[in-house]
Amino acid sequence: MQDLLEGYKYTRKMLRALCTINTNKAEREVIGGMINDCNFVIEWLSTGRRPGNRRGIERRAAYQREKLMDPIRMQAFTAGSTAGSSANLSDWQRFQIENVLSRLTPRERECYVMAHGECLPHSEIAFLLNISKNSVKEYIRRAQKKISDQLQSNLFFIE
Repeated sequence: MQDLLEGYKYTRKMLRALCTINTNKAEREVIGGMINDCNFVIEWLSTGRRPGNRRGIERRAAYQREKLMDPIRMQAFTAGSTAGSSANLSDWQRFQIENVLSRLTPRERECYVMAHGECLPHSEIAFLLNISKNSVKEYIRRAQKKISDQLQSNLFFIE
């Protein structure tokens, strides 16, 4: 890794020297872009995180890294409930999803299932339920909070 870092630093040094020698404006712009690319890689290699980010992936907010339920399972649950049986879900997985969804209000459940099970956009859900788009967002946010709390405090979800 150190060899790679030193190689980029050497390349940047050579590009800077080439930029001072060259008088053609178009070539200087191309070389300047190459220098910026080298600076980006050098910063990434030396800090271990993407340049420009305030925090690394390990420090993301909970809503960015937390997966409440597997989206594929949720879609299989929804497809199974409309078709009469769930082909890809075991009885245990179906029980887990039904248990979590039973804690939601009817409107939260509708919005959550439409958003995550049927993959409908918020605007379409709002149109179908005759409510505002912000209401849909709020119902889904509440449902996600309840599901998150349920998953953290429930021993049934250990796989």
